Amino acid sequence: MRRRKRVESSRRYVVDTSVLLECILEASPYRGRVEELLALAPRAIEIYLTPLTVAELLYTASKIYTAAGVEDANAEALNFVKWALARARVVDADVSTSLRAGELRKRFRIALPDCYAIAAAEKLGAVALFLKPEREMLPKLDELRKLPLAFLAELADQFESA
Repeated sequence: MRRRKRVESSRRYVVDTSVLLECILEASPYRGRVEELLALAPRAIEIYLTPLTVAELLYTASKIYTAAGVEDANAEALNFVKWALARARVVDADVSTSLRAGELRKRFRIALPDCYAIAAAEKLGAVALFLKPEREMLPKLDELRKLPLAFLAELADQFESA
C-alpha cells in the first residue's frame, strides 16, 4: 500500500501516448481528466514525455486525423504534438535508461515505448502514467504494479484539487 500512496501523491509524471491522445478523441470518457491533468502543468505538476512517445504521438495523431477526414492530417498532428510539447518536457534519451527499458521489455514483454516510459519514470523519481492497463500488460499486472506506474482510469479525481 505504501507504493500506491506514493503514486497517488506524485507530482511528476512520464505520460504515455494513450493518455495524450484522449485530448483529440471527442467521445473519450477520459478526455476531461486528461485536460485537468494538463492544465496543472507546469505550476502544480511536472509532465515528461519520452522521445518514443513524441514519435508515437505524431504517427498516431496523424492516423486519427486522417480517419476523421481532416484535410491536412499531418499538419494537424504536428500542431497537436507541438501543443503537447508546450506542456511537457522531453526526457533525455540516454544509455542507462535505454538499457533499463530493454531489461523491462525482456522481463514483461510489453511494448518498448511503455518500457521506456517506466524506465524514464524510475530515473526521474516520477510515475509512468498510462490511460488504462493494456491487453499485453494484463498477465503481468501484479508485477508491473510494483513499478512506478499508474493508470489514469484507476486514479481518484486527484487532479481536480491539485
